Amino acid sequence: MLTAIVGTNWGDEGKGRMVDLLSEKYDVVVRYQGGNNAGHTVINDKGRFIMNLLPSGILRDETVNVLGPGIVIDLEHLWGEAQRLREAGIEISAEHLKISDRATICMPYHKLLDGLEEDRLGDKKFGSTRRGISPVYADKYMKKTIRMGDLLHWETLRERLAGILEWKNLTVERGYGHAPIELDEVMEWLERFGKPFAPYICDTKEYLRAAIGAGRSVIFEAQLGALRDIDYGIYPYTSASTTLAAYAPIGAGVPFAKLDESIGIMKAYSSCVGEGPFTCELFGEEAHALREAGGEYGAATGRPRRVGGFDVVASRYGARMQGCSYIALTKLDVLGYLEKIPVCTHYELDGRRIDVFPADIDELEAAKPVYEYLPGFRCDISACRKKEDLPKAALDSIRWIEARVGCPIKYVSVGAERDAYITMF
Repeated sequence: MLTAIVGTNWGDEGKGRMVDLLSEKYDVVVRYQGGNNAGHTVINDKGRFIMNLLPSGILRDETVNVLGPGIVIDLEHLWGEAQRLREAGIEISAEHLKISDRATICMPYHKLLDGLEEDRLGDKKFGSTRRGISPVYADKYMKKTIRMGDLLHWETLRERLAGILEWKNLTVERGYGHAPIELDEVMEWLERFGKPFAPYICDTKEYLRAAIGAGRSVIFEAQLGALRDIDYGIYPYTSASTTLAAYAPIGAGVPFAKLDESIGIMKAYSSCVGEGPFTCELFGEEAHALREAGGEYGAATGRPRRVGGFDVVASRYGARMQGCSYIALTKLDVLGYLEKIPVCTHYELDGRRIDVFPADIDELEAAKPVYEYLPGFRCDISACRKKEDLPKAALDSIRWIEARVGCPIKYVSVGAERDAYITMF
């Protein structure tokens, strides 16, 4: 079984929580795109963990975890992430973690450039996490990056890096007026944070080819959601990578493989970190109460998330873009405090109601939410483990979302813990 677990909205839908849950039935978990600009929060019997780069399956001793060629790796961040897991008693061996020799390294100067550009943009900034993601993906397509496999060839690495820095300093010095990037400093950084990962670097495409050929099951774990996709998201307020399930085999390093299913992760309400259009956004006390009830602060950045009611227009679009076989609905329990549940059913644009997600950024910025309210269930559902345990109003909300998104809901999360979920069918 080859399964993609993907976000249907702006990210932060709870993908890590579902990967941790479902990985019990899978042999391999692969991260196939993005970097450390978003976090997956997992709570289980080992504790509470936030993974930015490591696949969420790393918390299961029997699961092999792969960082595929489609991701970008900040070595310093990965080193710190691995150290925190070791401090929690979770050892990471070369059998447990495999890093593609084709994965791109996100260098310190990529983070520098990310920050310099956000500062230059001022009020027009994109809301970047300043972790270097856009600059490193840009350099990748300029064919001017260092890859993980280069760490196995120190005799040629310095010369390659020197040529890249000569080019990069044209922008750093003459463009932004910043001090030049020093070759020795970057080499020291690579040696300190890169060499420890040398035993983990391998040809992951051959490992996965053999694993799939042997019938082993694989989860492809995405970062962010469909609305942050570089091609089909709210461009230019997107990530710099392809967040869709269709890209999973390519970013994982097995472009010949075909997915068996795509599980779309979708919140029972909406949240968004960063700049850009967020049509369903709520404000004032209503937003504050929802944010606090859901603990809506970025796992990677700690930034308060913008929040809104469930967005039918955006969620239906996201589910279609992800080719969802079915949906895992998360954080339904958060809505237990509400007497009435806000849902955005349509957008209003130029005096007319629309139910198709706009591609044009100006139209999306101009669109206004059309809100309706569903009856609240007004109780704590976190102990529910069967659909029969749910109050009628909660079950009605699930069926209402399912009908309007046009995709069956198989899982419903009612808490952050590993076992706090309901299987609907």
